[in-house]
Amino acid sequence: MNAPLPATPYPPAAPAHPDEVSQLPRDEALRRRYGPQEALPAMPASAVFDTLIRHRSVRAFSDRPLAAGTLEMLVAAAQSAASSSNVQAWSVIAVQDPARKARLSVLAADQEHIRRCPLLLLWVADLARLDRVAASRSIDPEGTRYIEMLLVGVIDAALAAQNAVLAAESVGLGTVYIGAMRNEPEQVAREVALPPDAMIVFGLCVGHEDPAAQTADIKPRLPQRAVLHREQYGAGTEPQAVADYDRVMNAFQASQGLRAADWSLQTARRVQNLRGRERLAEALRALGFGLR
Repeated sequence: MNAPLPATPYPPAAPAHPDEVSQLPRDEALRRRYGPQEALPAMPASAVFDTLIRHRSVRAFSDRPLAAGTLEMLVAAAQSAASSSNVQAWSVIAVQDPARKARLSVLAADQEHIRRCPLLLLWVADLARLDRVAASRSIDPEGTRYIEMLLVGVIDAALAAQNAVLAAESVGLGTVYIGAMRNEPEQVAREVALPPDAMIVFGLCVGHEDPAAQTADIKPRLPQRAVLHREQYGAGTEPQAVADYDRVMNAFQASQGLRAADWSLQTARRVQNLRGRERLAEALRALGFGLR
């Protein structure tokens, strides 16, 4: 039987310290994830699930170094993700040099957290390795000229990165994805010496959250009734679900000291203008992709 989340005040006060978020009870984490009106059934016990629902983007990093072996742990977690036909069409570039992070930050909307984080991971849709493997067997890698294989590389990279995020957060680290690595894809590729047939899909900052900074709270998501379709796709309940979510997000924005704005309006404006990324197909061709 579905039950509403606990009827405590919403939005909650932002946590004062990162540890407060990592220790939130499940009911409270779910309330922050969905707002107070979502009705959810009792769920099986799972420490992994509890880590997942506490996820939030961290953009303020301390100078505390990562523990030895952290990078290798994250890569092992990433390599444990599913991969289409086991072609493993992704790679990851670990960037720790301050000067390189600074240059990359300029290419990615000048985001300070790229400079501040101790580890920047660049996730690569890597068809170049498939080209080399095929060539080593004297086989023409014609398939890498098609959009299908680019999708495989992007999906593989995304699955791998999300595994790494979960591993990082399970040991108390903060992360934030950097989609702005696609703002200037050719320049980013030159900075990290990518071969043809490879592109940076996104970046990922990893590090310890700065305890002196305002702690980011768990951001609400759309109600499940907006994204969960049973048997067949249907959008009948979507208008009300989006209207409810607009109210939740307005309250959340205000609680974070941000200007209140409807999610639906922000999203509509985002898909109206890609702000430079509309040239991605051109950039991909410049990077060697066939896109047939």
